[in-house]
Amino acid sequence: MTLFNHSRRRFLTQSGLGFAGLTALPSLAKAMEGMGMHNQHTGDMMMPKITPNKASPNFHPDVELELFCKPAAIQILDGSRTNLLQYTAKLIKGEKNTLTDLPNSYLGSIIRLQKGQKVRIHLHNGLSQPTVTHWHGLHVPQVMDGHPMYFIEPNETLVYEFEVLNRASFNLYHPHQHGATAKQVYFGLAGGIIINDEEEAALELPAGEYEIPLVIQDKQFDSDNQLVYAPMMHSKMTGFTGDKILVNGRPNFHLDVASRAYRLRVLNASTSRIYKLAWNDGMPVTVIGVDGGLLEKPEVKSYVMLAPGERLDVWADFSGRNEGTELTLKSLAFAGVLPKMGMGMHKGGIPVGSEYPICTIRVTKKVSDSPKLPAQLSKFHHYEISDTVNPTNPLPIGISEAPMSMLLNGRPYEFNNPLPSERVKVGSIQLIEIFHAHGAGGMKMDDGMKRGGMGMMGGGMGMMDLSMAHPIHLHGQQFQIVSRSFSGDSTAYDTVRDGFIDSGLKDVVLVMPMERVKIIKPFQDFKGLFMYHCHNLEHEDMGMMREFSVE
Repeated sequence: MTLFNHSRRRFLTQSGLGFAGLTALPSLAKAMEGMGMHNQHTGDMMMPKITPNKASPNFHPDVELELFCKPAAIQILDGSRTNLLQYTAKLIKGEKNTLTDLPNSYLGSIIRLQKGQKVRIHLHNGLSQPTVTHWHGLHVPQVMDGHPMYFIEPNETLVYEFEVLNRASFNLYHPHQHGATAKQVYFGLAGGIIINDEEEAALELPAGEYEIPLVIQDKQFDSDNQLVYAPMMHSKMTGFTGDKILVNGRPNFHLDVASRAYRLRVLNASTSRIYKLAWNDGMPVTVIGVDGGLLEKPEVKSYVMLAPGERLDVWADFSGRNEGTELTLKSLAFAGVLPKMGMGMHKGGIPVGSEYPICTIRVTKKVSDSPKLPAQLSKFHHYEISDTVNPTNPLPIGISEAPMSMLLNGRPYEFNNPLPSERVKVGSIQLIEIFHAHGAGGMKMDDGMKRGGMGMMGGGMGMMDLSMAHPIHLHGQQFQIVSRSFSGDSTAYDTVRDGFIDSGLKDVVLVMPMERVKIIKPFQDFKGLFMYHCHNLEHEDMGMMREFSVE
């Protein structure tokens, strides 16, 4: 079976491997019992155990590597080493720079790929629990996407084989084990994927030592430097947050630079924390790319919002600054992303929405020449609403929260049980509307909600005090943001509204309370089940995840 595609007009079906063995489905709850992570919100949902995919003799990779998930002990703070989980990689075939390790970091290697390459990755599970890896942002077949049904047990190996169809962009890889994604990511399993292509290369953007990944996370440590992760119901509802900000796996991160332009590849790899990024001296944030790659033209903002799973490509020009100059990348104060019930309940940590430093930049060398910011960065196809198959009837993604429940379209996660609105034709271009489907968003049982079969939204109606911001991630191809509309008191919304970059290709969109967001998403090339979920990973694990069945 062919697992890569030579033409964007060629639609491949990957359902054979995807649904093998559905006559004997083990309970996912049993698989979780040993971890103490039984998910109460999946009901009687059953997850298949698929025989792990093996290497195909007919697939000839340009890049081949082994990726190991295993426990590790890493020096993060002064004193005791911290026990965590770690991705480590070994290159079997490919260019020497395919794998780049972040210095002194527990994070997985940066995997650098080229558009058009054929890639084989052997994922080895050296953990004491099941896992599976998702290539967040990559457009790959269902069987290669890291759907939770492809989880592997300890000591098993899963082989991924795919062609890189994406344009140049910064993506990520992390576990997608149902009910355990947040915990596995929090304990260290995350890494970056940088894809390059000819269009980007022609720009001659800062590269090598002048292209710096900045992976931002927050953690809590106990007195012995061990990670603390024990979310109670409140922190499950709002998302677990830490009391230390780490960049590239290091606290109090600082970067020494020359007085010239740099390219900062920024990733929010926190499980739930949202950042409002800005420079402390008022220098504007110049954004040249987002999740799905370069923008067509740079956007200049006083601040930029960055939700879990989102990426930013930032042009940071330190030209003309004297040696010894120090700048701070900060998260500024903002409001409205947490429910009223959650405000003021972050004692001892760093409150979400407060102001705090992310990292420090120090100019240590004066130079006279620097590349110039290109006025034109890229070109990509823009879909119009008229291009969609449903221009007047968008597919609904209704967000609702209630005590003990995190729902999409009124349902928790259910394996292979799509609503009518979650069945789409392969090759179609779909208009989707994401909104808050309870009282806080001013929503009623409109036609779109009825179409989704939502009933009373699973108890979400009227839960005004529970309304919060949700970063919604859709697997598969990137989408375009068409519009945002907001209703109600804008006091909190005004603190974030100017920080959204909606002109590029995206795979995560932050949806604020009382906000509606329309997107256009293509479902091309591959049939199968493709997840969409909240990338507040505690919410995902509570069931705020559904599937599109691409048929």
